[in-house]
Amino acid sequence: MKIKTKIISYSTLAIVAVASVIIGIFIASSFNFSPLGRAAMFWEEDGEKTPVVMMPSFSALAKKVKPAVVNIRTTKVLSRDDMFEKFYGPNQNPRGEQDPFEDFFNKFFENMPEQDLRQRSLGTGFIISSKGYILTNYHVIEGADEITIFLENEKEFKAKVVGKDEKTDIALIKIDAKGDLPAVKLGDSDALEIGDWVLAIGNPFGLGHTVTQGIVSAKARIIGAGPYDNFIQTDAAINPGNSGGPLIDMRGQVVGINTAIVAAGQGIGFATPINMVKEILPELKETGSVTRGWLGVGIQEVTPEIARALGLKEPKGAIVSMVYEGEPADKAGVKKGDVILKINNQEVSDSYSLTRAVAGLKPGSKIKIVVWRNGKEKTLSAKLEKRNDEQIARLYEGKKETKKESNKAQDKLGLSLMEITPEVALKYNLKDTEGLVVTGIDPQGPAASSEIRQGDVIKEINNRKVRGLSDYTAILNGIKKGKTALLLIQRGPNTFYLGIDIK
Repeated sequence: MKIKTKIISYSTLAIVAVASVIIGIFIASSFNFSPLGRAAMFWEEDGEKTPVVMMPSFSALAKKVKPAVVNIRTTKVLSRDDMFEKFYGPNQNPRGEQDPFEDFFNKFFENMPEQDLRQRSLGTGFIISSKGYILTNYHVIEGADEITIFLENEKEFKAKVVGKDEKTDIALIKIDAKGDLPAVKLGDSDALEIGDWVLAIGNPFGLGHTVTQGIVSAKARIIGAGPYDNFIQTDAAINPGNSGGPLIDMRGQVVGINTAIVAAGQGIGFATPINMVKEILPELKETGSVTRGWLGVGIQEVTPEIARALGLKEPKGAIVSMVYEGEPADKAGVKKGDVILKINNQEVSDSYSLTRAVAGLKPGSKIKIVVWRNGKEKTLSAKLEKRNDEQIARLYEGKKETKKESNKAQDKLGLSLMEITPEVALKYNLKDTEGLVVTGIDPQGPAASSEIRQGDVIKEINNRKVRGLSDYTAILNGIKKGKTALLLIQRGPNTFYLGIDIK
């Protein structure tokens, strides 16, 4: 009996002891007591627990792509003649007898030792083939006498130019290295959506491999860099030295080449879409340059006023303001005033999309052109020729036309007009003498809100030729109030359309 009593007593004591420990731990935790054996540090005494916020990490993407991104350093040797030209500008003779800087240059340049000066610049590129092919911007290597490539592991190589295209600012260069090199994969820039995450990797200010992140802010941006503008806009930080570096999507694939920045803005950078680059890469590798199709037309945007005048439901396509004689468009039957809506079933949204569509086709290509003419669609066939910039420049020179007698008038558009005599042509520096020259614009008239200027020559109204004031007045009087007059304007060597509402 006594033994049983003792066992019960021990059991009770054990239960009480365990319960006491549990209660003690609970109480200690409630009062936030520090663990035994370690005194709280002074910065821990009153601190609260910091909430954990999980943000996306791009470290895996950066580690994957960075080995294929290279730093580019170029050297250009400048002679003393080059220095003169850089100071004065091209096509000038700074060594004339009346040159006010002659003493300056004699002192600081002509008395220098016979040696050339070296101009250095920095940029970025990325390896697209394990055999050493590297993509970058043309302006990064333009005029370089020496191109040096630095890999992430600091290995150094000399590079040679394989191909270049100034129009799209793209260059393909190559290094010879033993063994295979790390290369990036080219992605699909057309699949990008506004708001997608992107990374920019480059060599800003010569600081070496630098990663910045942002989103796609806009697509198909036109910034006036060239005839084929179609940039991706991003707020991923891009700085001088980033030019030629890759813009990476979340799969680690290149979707653009970082090309330009807005100097006065922050968070505004531009990248050339990689799909545009892929179109010309094979030709750059094989021939070193790019050949493009040529249609032979001058074009401009279709404004809402022009669309109304032509009976289009919306302002779209590219209106033909000039057809060059003997060129593919002329042979195909394209006329001034036609609005090109499609090329080979590809929609033409504006003049830039037409330029890119034609440039993407090779000389000799046979194409179908859908135009809007006289209120309905018409399909024409053309065979493209090779684009030649020198030839195109000559086509803009203009041609002389017949002369007319002098007269003046002011019309219901608020324009003061004059027929073109030799004296008027001389005053306004006109080569063409057919049409009416604008000598004044009523600030309260309908034309005041348009882009017409004094000195412009009106060649046509609603696709009807204007040979003199009588033609002009008769055509204009036939347009009812509420309608739009479509004017073909000549300004210097160029022609373009303006739509002015009749009020």
